[in-house]
Amino acid sequence: MDKMKNTVNPDTLSGMAQKTVGQFLFDCLKLEGITKIFGVAGDYNFSLLDTLERYNGIQFIEGRNELNAGYASDGYARIKGISALITTFGVGELNACNPIAGAYSEHVPIIHIVGSPKEKDQKEHKLMHHTLMDGDFNVFRNMYKQITAYNAVITPENAMIEIPAAIRIAKEKKQPVYLVVADDLVDQPIMNRIEPTPQQKTSNLISLQTAAEHVRQLLDCAKRPVILVDVKTIRFGLQAAVKQLVDAMNIPVVSMMFGKGAFDETHSNYIGMYLGSFGCSEVQSTVENADCIIAIGLVPADTNTANFTAKLNSMVTIDIQSDLVKIAGAVYPNVLATDLLQAVQNVGYKGQGLLKQVSFPYNQNNVSNDEPLKAAGYYPLFQRMLKKDDILIVEIGTLFNGMAEVRLPSNVTYIGQGGWGSIGYATPSTFGASIAAPERRVLLFTGDGSLQLTAQEISSMLYYGCKPIIFVLNNDGYTIEKYLNVKTKNQKYNKIPRWSYTKLAEAFGGNAFTAIVSTNGELEQAINQAEIECSERLCIIEMIVKDPLDAPENMKKIYKYLEKQAIHNSQK
Repeated sequence: MDKMKNTVNPDTLSGMAQKTVGQFLFDCLKLEGITKIFGVAGDYNFSLLDTLERYNGIQFIEGRNELNAGYASDGYARIKGISALITTFGVGELNACNPIAGAYSEHVPIIHIVGSPKEKDQKEHKLMHHTLMDGDFNVFRNMYKQITAYNAVITPENAMIEIPAAIRIAKEKKQPVYLVVADDLVDQPIMNRIEPTPQQKTSNLISLQTAAEHVRQLLDCAKRPVILVDVKTIRFGLQAAVKQLVDAMNIPVVSMMFGKGAFDETHSNYIGMYLGSFGCSEVQSTVENADCIIAIGLVPADTNTANFTAKLNSMVTIDIQSDLVKIAGAVYPNVLATDLLQAVQNVGYKGQGLLKQVSFPYNQNNVSNDEPLKAAGYYPLFQRMLKKDDILIVEIGTLFNGMAEVRLPSNVTYIGQGGWGSIGYATPSTFGASIAAPERRVLLFTGDGSLQLTAQEISSMLYYGCKPIIFVLNNDGYTIEKYLNVKTKNQKYNKIPRWSYTKLAEAFGGNAFTAIVSTNGELEQAINQAEIECSERLCIIEMIVKDPLDAPENMKKIYKYLEKQAIHNSQK
């Protein structure tokens, strides 16, 4: 994420002319660098949207539904550092539950603002539309307590306290927050109140010093250390500190699947993606034979540890999280990651760099132009087309697994929803990323099944003038599901209707460059043309893959592993 703006300063805001609740809310968001707010109109948020239309400096970007608007705000936040979403009460906010839960799971800060029925109607427990017809107006807010880091009902009396507090918590925890405001209170003047200035978070010095000594002891004995970089390195803005550590220590670096893009893959110390038993054997050997593992922002989830086949020896691991560290099983709370990374660097360990040249899976492309499209051929073509500063959004599925081992140029923003894994996320997220960074090239890699869930947002891309290059992998259904279910074959529920994907732009009333390709040569030609066309219009390249079970090598290894597990379990 880009570096965020400073926290809202209520002292500055209190000196302004008397503001309404809505004006103050948008002032606070604008101070965070938010210039676009996603959402869908509904009668309970009309006052919010009317205020926003009159407000200078922030534009409302309407999605085709709240699900997609939520995903778009997630994509925007991953570029800009924070985002905002406006929905209506009940039907709208519940439609946005999935993207907000995903943002909570993946540590993406979104300010979710809900317009609710008039305060008077709520106090009288009237039976209003978009409710459960029981007079309870807190039920949806209570649901959201489970999937947000902060939750508040905004009034003129508390706006100057609650809105800055919610934004501050979203930024600190890197998670979404929930604010609900009655439609008739949006235009009411706020009461001047000052939020108590929170103490700046610092490391506990005793914990930090003790942890630093423990780090020193581990590194003093280390001959084969390795640095492992994961997703919270991105979320908590630790990339520069990690690069500085690598440059100082001169030891091998690997990344985890969730943390793709967290470290510069062109760096001379980078050796590849650690995918447990399913990835490169040299990377696996380097990590699993290491006598000291410096793990930064690790999330040890099933899909991030290759079905838990990743073997990280906890007794030699320095597990650095945003505000605590675990070293060889010992936990040191209240230690900030930035301080611990500096302490590791201060040990003064100097490695020998890489002892031999690294080979990356898609560096070689030995397939002919006439060959039908297969993973072995199109991933090297993808790798070759990528450029510095690109934004890549990759849908969960076989593409997510294959793109994990594509070597990225420097300064590429890589977006995937590996942890929450909500199918259909990538297309509206691409819309949000395109809105966030119109000056950068945006590439979407999605499957036919995934696109069918959220294809409406191509309409939004066209409407707002976004120009991503969209690759649609048409392999006749949910290939990822076929790989994950090893018990049965040819499941009907993994089949999908046949769409004419390249005609979507026309159906949505827009103009796009389109191509349907089925060989390596056709794909390469389409890529070359799209690189020219994308400066002027959206591009859709449909890739026809005849083998519905074609997949990258790591997926094939996963299938064999799951097959063995299923046989083993059936014999118990």
